[in-house]
Amino acid sequence: SSSSGDEALRDKYARIRSRGLPKQKSIEGVKQVVVVASGKGGVGKSATAVNIALALAANDSTKEVGLLDADIYGPSIPKMMNLKGNPELTPKNLMRPLKNYGIACMSMGFLIEETAPVVWRGLMVMSAVEKLLRQVDWGQLDYLVIDMPPGTGDVQLSISQNIPIAGAVIVSTPQDVALLDAHRGAEMFRKVRVPVLGLVQNMSVFQCPKCKHETHIFGADGVRDLAKSLGLDILGDIPLHVNIRETCDSGQPVVISQPQSDAAKAYLKIAMEIVRRLPVPPA
Repeated sequence: SSSSGDEALRDKYARIRSRGLPKQKSIEGVKQVVVVASGKGGVGKSATAVNIALALAANDSTKEVGLLDADIYGPSIPKMMNLKGNPELTPKNLMRPLKNYGIACMSMGFLIEETAPVVWRGLMVMSAVEKLLRQVDWGQLDYLVIDMPPGTGDVQLSISQNIPIAGAVIVSTPQDVALLDAHRGAEMFRKVRVPVLGLVQNMSVFQCPKCKHETHIFGADGVRDLAKSLGLDILGDIPLHVNIRETCDSGQPVVISQPQSDAAKAYLKIAMEIVRRLPVPPA
């Protein structure tokens, strides 16, 4: 019959697709991986990833946290975490992460000159991603935060399909153009069966330091509306504040340098919300 023929064809295509997908393999020593992503560049994703990693450690001093910069073309973690130098190699020829503020960090920025452009085609980029995933000695980590490059391309798909990810956090400003790309990012993770823990609304409001008047420069509640339409949670709001930019630029992120500030408290709350939504880690 026609229906049984269609069903057989669907089964055949499903088998072909399953053969084409790589088998997921966990990163040795890492209990849970959390990816921080955005559909669009320029929404403060890296600053959010850095401060989330620091907040995870600050909220629970018994937890070991790592930070992987997966943005091959524009690595920013070295500057934000105030780290320079080349990783040492272990006897097993694995790279040792550089460490600051108690966070183990790895980035393409440690392997190239600070101002050198990465002029690579896709295969070389994927090879670099594979090295950052598989040739790093992370020791024992409770959480590895991965700062994903913006968009929904090869790097994002490769990471999502190669390693088990406990959850994804999507960062967006309330601006309509950014929200469109954030929506695409959420759908991409759903297609590759990565649970989306929730959305972070970044640069949500600007408060004048003199008169305290609040202005929604990029719009109000756009990310909240998107979260509602997707059936997702809002993990928190990060204000548009000069301290966040200045502290990241100086290599002293706000969670570490100004822990009592409203911005730091917002990141600490987001980190708590992330942990609350994560599955129970393996023993």
